[in-house]
Amino acid sequence: MTSIFSADGKQTACTIIEAGPCVVTQVKTKETDGYSSLQLGFGDKTEKHSIAAEKNHFAKSSTAPKKHVREFRDFSIEKNLGESITVDIFAEGEKVNVVGTTKGKGFQGVVKRHGFHGVGQQSHGQHDRQRAPGSLGNSSDASRVMKGVRMAGRMGCDRVKIKSLKVVKIFPEKNYILISGSIPGHIGSIVYIQK
Repeated sequence: MTSIFSADGKQTACTIIEAGPCVVTQVKTKETDGYSSLQLGFGDKTEKHSIAAEKNHFAKSSTAPKKHVREFRDFSIEKNLGESITVDIFAEGEKVNVVGTTKGKGFQGVVKRHGFHGVGQQSHGQHDRQRAPGSLGNSSDASRVMKGVRMAGRMGCDRVKIKSLKVVKIFPEKNYILISGSIPGHIGSIVYIQK
């Protein structure tokens, strides 16, 4: 993340995203496929690391194989096969949604995963109980752990959509877009920006 300052001196925390150029690798229409969509590719991949099906698919649009391919339904902009889409489709001040995968935290306890406060102090014979989950809620009546009980487990790697983020600034020469606030994922991860 970074910060920029407005003309009146107000500071805004922003995230820099490289948005393009994305190449149109396939155009689907209602007549041929039953729905309309554009398939966009981002990030070049070498021929050596591409399978034959990928090479033939991208050869139709006369582009090099792409690392990341995503289909966008009901795309509002009409583009032909092989054309590029850049950050010019966005405007400063408009609201966008950003979809991404959050950072993976691995196996975590209940204090970090769910915000538990622990069992209590170290007095009265207790030791190493500050971050323990405590009772699970049932005795001999149910004789089992109920579904949905918050316990320790794997945390992170969730698909998250952050809504209504403001486009602060656009750098068309570098295909950079500055979005206010934070977005899901680690540095260098792939995110999808929805208008």
